[in-house]
Amino acid sequence: MKIMLADDEESIRIVVEHIVTEDGYDFCYAADGAEALVVFEAENPDLVILDVMMPKLNGFDVCTQLRKKGSNVPIIILSAKGDIVDKSVGFKAGADDYLVKPFSTLELSLRIEALLRRREHQTGGAGEAEKESVKLGELEILFKRYEARLKGKRVELTPKEFKILAYMASHPGEVFTREQLLTYVWGEDYVGELTGIAVFIRKIREKIEEDPSKPKYLQTVWGVGYKFGEKE
Repeated sequence: MKIMLADDEESIRIVVEHIVTEDGYDFCYAADGAEALVVFEAENPDLVILDVMMPKLNGFDVCTQLRKKGSNVPIIILSAKGDIVDKSVGFKAGADDYLVKPFSTLELSLRIEALLRRREHQTGGAGEAEKESVKLGELEILFKRYEARLKGKRVELTPKEFKILAYMASHPGEVFTREQLLTYVWGEDYVGELTGIAVFIRKIREKIEEDPSKPKYLQTVWGVGYKFGEKE
């Protein structure tokens, strides 16, 4: 999948490009509102991130024009303002989400993932409504808040650690191979070692398991992979 950013700030471009490419997406970029419309037609991205304050056309106008052309691509608005008036303008223009600068890399990464997943469900015309959370024993995964809580306290996870945990928690009891987890987190073109997933699983266990050597939540299915589920 391809993510497009329209923003005239070079520093934002560098940050967003790093986030999306680390998550396995392709990336394209426009430096102003007028260029954004041209790049959109040429690149056909799967999700668009629009800064509000851009030369030639602002992000709200670009969003409005994309919707008038009939595009239903997910759109995230970036702005330095977080007041309700500014947000209402963005949503009325057709935006799907709104993110205030400065933002965390984890939050942007997971908002992108959530919007793409929602679009996939809508396009497929099937599937249950997206869950807001999953709770198993003393561990709770809050998908829309992008956080995990153990005994009511937030667990400090890296973006990829949370992505792995949230993905498995959204399919409790399902067994995932290392190849499946690698493809989900890094994309189909990833050529790294399969042992990398074992390292991430170990780090997550150290943060959520009472005894990482006897895991209750991230369990090993020997010879196959891993699953999310509390042992009886």
